[in-house]
Amino acid sequence: MAVDKTQVLAVLHNIASPRGVSLTEAKVLSEIIASDGKVFFSINVDANEARAWEEVRAKAEAAVRAIPGVTTAMIALTAERKPGAAAPAPHQHSHSLGVKPVAQHRPQGAPADSPMGKQASIPGIGSIIAVASGKGGVGKSTTALNLALALRDLGLRVGLLDADIYGPSVPRLTGVREKPTLNDAKKMIPIVRFGLPLMSIGFLVEEETAMVWRGPMVMSAIRQMLWDVAWGELDVLVVDMPPGTGDAQLTLAQQVPLRGVVIVSTPQDLALIDARRGIAMFHKVNVPTLGIIENMSYFQCPECGTRSDIFGHGGARHEAERLKVPFLGEIPLHMSIRTSSDAGTPVVNSEPDGVHARIYRAIGAEIKKQLAGAAAVI
Repeated sequence: MAVDKTQVLAVLHNIASPRGVSLTEAKVLSEIIASDGKVFFSINVDANEARAWEEVRAKAEAAVRAIPGVTTAMIALTAERKPGAAAPAPHQHSHSLGVKPVAQHRPQGAPADSPMGKQASIPGIGSIIAVASGKGGVGKSTTALNLALALRDLGLRVGLLDADIYGPSVPRLTGVREKPTLNDAKKMIPIVRFGLPLMSIGFLVEEETAMVWRGPMVMSAIRQMLWDVAWGELDVLVVDMPPGTGDAQLTLAQQVPLRGVVIVSTPQDLALIDARRGIAMFHKVNVPTLGIIENMSYFQCPECGTRSDIFGHGGARHEAERLKVPFLGEIPLHMSIRTSSDAGTPVVNSEPDGVHARIYRAIGAEIKKQLAGAAAVI
């Protein structure tokens, strides 16, 4: 059953704003995207009123989800401070309608200045690790998928979350064209391929659709893909992060206790500069670096066997030594890795006995050992 914008507006008209005005007349709604059973929009309010609007946002989301034919609803509350408006004084937060600092939501025992105040474990998931890079184009998504498959081959129950909202790669890398369905608890059932439960915003929107979303919508989408998915029992959830050090990275670090981050970089200085930024950002939010992978480390001609260091060589290893973090290994620039990724048949699965699959499994074994050690300490 097709759902259109008119139906969404009809149910929103029956929801009152904090001032008693209908939501559709309060001039706070963004453009509503309603397509193929999926509804996305944001409610844009002043930051000083954000707490009063959260209940309205929740009611709006529940009403939209109840529309026949709606399979997914992502509704974000966008709170911006008006130009020239002063932030509330710290002592005012318990009485005002302003947004509390994250530290005031900290769990029992967390330091007062902790930015991780809203962290909570996802039931059924043992460890969550992020695969990140400071910049795009370094092969991070290909690495994340093959690493998840390597951990699977090492006997772990593994899932993969594609947290790149603007440029999701997992649908293409896995060849998945299906749409997630909902269970009786209204949670999305992840698509299973190669024995991995998978979730990506790319499963919910068409490949050509441009995700022109502001930060709060991105954060809302990531939260939903973490918490509103029936992941089942997993030893490890691998999260393929978008490039950079922005909203997605902070949202993940603040929402769930990350066991660590794997940084992917190519050897040249330009990529390593951004890799350093990624490590520094995760360090600021108390997420340990499990190690650095040097991707596209070298090229070996399949015809003559000549090795060429196209992007240089060894830069990631030297950086790992300088920063005193583990160096996890080198992955070559090779045609089979590229072609298998484009075909939706990742090399660890399509060539399990090949040299490249062995490299990924060796990296996975080191990560598995670190996770086991961290669990023993905890």
